[in-house]
Amino acid sequence: MEESPGGPSQKKVVAVVGGGLVGALNACFFAKRGFDVELFETREDIRQAKIVRGRSINLALSHRGRQALKHVGMEEKIVSQGIPMHARMIHSLNGKQSPIPYGKKGQYILSVDRANLNKELLTAAETYPNTKLNFDRKLQDWSAETGLMTFEQVEADLIVGCDGAFSAIRKQFLRRSRFNYSQTYIPHGYMELTMPPINGEFAMKPNYLHIWPRNTFMMIALPNLDKTFTCTLFMPFEEFEKITTGDEVIEFFQKYFPDAIPLIGVDALKRDYFRLPAQAMVSVKCSPYHIGSKCVLMGDAAHAVVPFYGQGMNAGFEDCIVFDEIMEQFNEDFSAVLPEYTRVRVPDDHAIADLAMYNYIEMRAHVNSKWFLFRKHIDNLLHFLMPKTIIPLYTMVIILINKTVINRGLLFSATGALLGGSFLLIKNPPDINKLLVPAEKMWSRLVALRTS
Repeated sequence: MEESPGGPSQKKVVAVVGGGLVGALNACFFAKRGFDVELFETREDIRQAKIVRGRSINLALSHRGRQALKHVGMEEKIVSQGIPMHARMIHSLNGKQSPIPYGKKGQYILSVDRANLNKELLTAAETYPNTKLNFDRKLQDWSAETGLMTFEQVEADLIVGCDGAFSAIRKQFLRRSRFNYSQTYIPHGYMELTMPPINGEFAMKPNYLHIWPRNTFMMIALPNLDKTFTCTLFMPFEEFEKITTGDEVIEFFQKYFPDAIPLIGVDALKRDYFRLPAQAMVSVKCSPYHIGSKCVLMGDAAHAVVPFYGQGMNAGFEDCIVFDEIMEQFNEDFSAVLPEYTRVRVPDDHAIADLAMYNYIEMRAHVNSKWFLFRKHIDNLLHFLMPKTIIPLYTMVIILINKTVINRGLLFSATGALLGGSFLLIKNPPDINKLLVPAEKMWSRLVALRTS
């Protein structure tokens, strides 16, 4: 493996802790730069496992995540294994389906399988001769001063914590002063159900993110290559706990998701609802992302987000490419690279976390309102007329454009929406308090995003 221009004259050892999506991709980035990479994962090798433990919510791969995959030559392969979703498909109580495009024509996100993506990235990392994958290796302790880690005693020049929302690497950060950390569990849990094919074909239109918004809860469905849909029910834990029998499951679905019953199947619903309890969702924020020149956090270890903007994986992948760009900028000097990485990434990742929280409210409730649908049409119209000035919110989040453009776009978009929506507001006045509070938070967080 040739060293990249400006690479180290003597190979340094980088230990990547965590063999999930971000850890496996990071191993590729560091190996490509010529570092000796040791990846450590607590679980067994998922490529040989009969049952893959861990989260299984389908993933939405966007432009930001694809750029990181492209950097290590993986974009085309992963894209070929995904299914494009060009719009949300809203399912009303009466069974009516209404599409809401994400942005301009041709724009889409990809539904990808988490386990398959993880396997592909591990295999890609293993193709580098300077990379070693270590499974069934649980980290016991580590030193920020020496880089010594207690598995069986491993020493590294840089430790990269990619070990998830409950990171063992991050525990060392918590022992230090001036480390900010917050963890928030939302009151909703999630449960996964499977919608099988009908006569060998998708039971619903496949190129959509299907949403059943029901105000305080919702269900979504993403397509899979095997012609199934993975349905995820998001609901307050107390609502999950009220349902204790198979008949109560069917009564609940008849009331809120009647069109889904024949597609999932009565027997499957009664069985799968009780297969696993509802799972919790946590949002994690912390700062700084590094200790000295020896350790840095990436992915969920640094910024776990709730899954309602589909940007958790994409933000984690973007961590990898941003870190790589800063490595190039500072000639792989860890003492300069790590503080700069914290400075650049913390505001962006915190903004994504807040927007993900807001988008849950939008997905489960606002998509049903006339005001929301009207605003979407205005956003898309103004974007068509002024594509470089006005950019819809979802597009901004996916691509992370310059914040000056965002500010200008928001100003014009707000003005256009106000003028164009006068008639609708008079006819169907919204609750101003409900609109202004989340909108104010949304815009303030969005403005924090900057070019990475």
